[in-house]
Amino acid sequence: MRPLRVLFFSKSANFEHSVVKRVDGQPSWAEQILGELGKKRGYEFTFTKDGSQITPEFLTKFDVLFFYTCGFFTNDVPNVDGQPPMSEAGLRAVYDAVAAGKGFVGCHSASDCLHTGEQPQVNFQTEPGRWVNHGAASHPWVRFLGGEFIRHGAQQATEIRVVSPEFPGLKALPAATRFAEEWYSLKDFAPDLHVVHLMETAGMEGLEYRRPAFPCTWARRHGKGRVFYTSLGHREDVWASEFFQTTIAAGLNWAGGRVEADVTPNLERVAPGARQLPPTPPDAK
Repeated sequence: MRPLRVLFFSKSANFEHSVVKRVDGQPSWAEQILGELGKKRGYEFTFTKDGSQITPEFLTKFDVLFFYTCGFFTNDVPNVDGQPPMSEAGLRAVYDAVAAGKGFVGCHSASDCLHTGEQPQVNFQTEPGRWVNHGAASHPWVRFLGGEFIRHGAQQATEIRVVSPEFPGLKALPAATRFAEEWYSLKDFAPDLHVVHLMETAGMEGLEYRRPAFPCTWARRHGKGRVFYTSLGHREDVWASEFFQTTIAAGLNWAGGRVEADVTPNLERVAPGARQLPPTPPDAK
């Protein structure tokens, strides 16, 4: 079996997470973890932060596009990592490549790149439109990915439940796992989501989490292609964990077509309260 060719794109326009930051030209923590995972699982990674590389021709080289991005355009955005931005044509190339059959994996802040009705990252986390479900009127990126980041509260521990244990590669995971992370509060879930992990909110601190349990990992189809997303991945210890690496490997294998999975939509069954949004905070006006 030939290696699965994966592009790991970690352009950071608004905020550069520590796990994808390169220090003194050395590979980031995420790149180091993925390099080791690739050796074990048969993945061939190409790492880049250069958005100008995202063209139709460049994307033909890969089976899976793996985005850990926090803004990939630079209009109205502080270009914090100093790397070239991705163009609108590049974004269309991503949509088209996946629709034609490539796989896509999004991690953590991939859901915090483009927001419905906003200029990129204007008034970060305070735009009132984030506390509205826009449905079919959501930004195309939100509809492609399957959900949108609202905001996060303080890092804390909560429980993650595996609600799709038959998803290939996840049988070894316990039904529920509790750990600390920077938890994203998410919204505008696509109706065709197959939820893989559910985030429990009971007992959490912060207005962002005053809502019923909602998806934090899912799979969906996009044309002939496959999209997998997890909101996990902020912390170095999460990246080093068996839970996270198993989840990422399952997503890469499915998105890359190595395995088949039943991704029948299950959002309404496993997370019936997912569309109930948290209260709008005072600063979102």
